[in-house]
Amino acid sequence: MSVIAEFTIPASEFNLGRVLHTDESVQIDLERVVPTSEEIMPFFWASGGDLAAFEQSVRDSPIVKELTRLDEVGSSVLYRVEWTESIESLVYGIAESQATILKAHGNERWAFHLRFGDHAHLSQFHDYCIEHDITFDLTRVYTLGETEDAFEFGLTPEQRETLTLALNHGYFDVPRESTLADIATQLDITQQAVSERVRRGTKSVLTAVLLEERT
Repeated sequence: MSVIAEFTIPASEFNLGRVLHTDESVQIDLERVVPTSEEIMPFFWASGGDLAAFEQSVRDSPIVKELTRLDEVGSSVLYRVEWTESIESLVYGIAESQATILKAHGNERWAFHLRFGDHAHLSQFHDYCIEHDITFDLTRVYTLGETEDAFEFGLTPEQRETLTLALNHGYFDVPRESTLADIATQLDITQQAVSERVRRGTKSVLTAVLLEERT
């Protein structure tokens, strides 16, 4: 039975994160893909910030062979990147354990959703990370038998997007690393709208988690 693992990891823990972390305001989303040893993470989306400066910084990296701008949709740009052979231990670990990247996004800190063929492959990935001194924070592990809808917490897509962005940009950290105004700028909406999404979304999550057993 396949297993899904969700974890977060600082950009400083893996080469791909370090290369793409050039500007706090640039958000990176990897295309859903099964990594292989022949082609590691060839496509990703970037949005926000100064993308021209971002492109130059990525191209200047010694582990990047070529960066190509493919498409532009709204404020997001799709890139294709060719890495050198020394690109990545984390991604090679994902490839070796035959995992599929369902979601991967971040900036200073990244969130990964990986699907493994079974618990044995998940254990293989875990052992690989230990062997290569890769530290990550495991959020949860579940099987496909446990419907992902059970973890939606009644959030609207807009609330989930806003809470995820706020979390990735340190809004909930102590001290805070971003403000509602910063999040509003990223989403191109008003600060009031962000405030409402954060408050209502947080209430939905807390209600689902803290009151579920009582209910």
